[in-house]
Amino acid sequence: MARSKNDARRARHVRARKKVNGSAERPRLLVRRTLHHIYATVVDDARGHTLFAASTLDKGLASPLQSKTNVEAAKAVGTAIASKAAAAGITDVVFDRGGYKYHGRVRALADAAREAGLNF
Repeated sequence: MARSKNDARRARHVRARKKVNGSAERPRLLVRRTLHHIYATVVDDARGHTLFAASTLDKGLASPLQSKTNVEAAKAVGTAIASKAAAAGITDVVFDRGGYKYHGRVRALADAAREAGLNF
């Protein structure tokens, strides 16, 4: 039986997570993409805690956006997560693309986060 696209993505994510781990000094920036929204979360894997998150569901972030599913929305989320990280004193992160291809919305989020001051 053939695997679904999401099952294949999950398998890629599990393989990547064997190598990508966040710590207190360098937490993991996790990207989650759905058909309707995009989410970015910064996680300290050593303690198992989510430090902060941003998504197109955030009211302050979503209101000026015309669409929550395009590259512009991903850029806004990337900028928002980088500003939250800067406020917490975090400059270096490990990028976890979540098994998604590094293009489109995932790449736009990463590029916006880099431009806003995150290093990965």
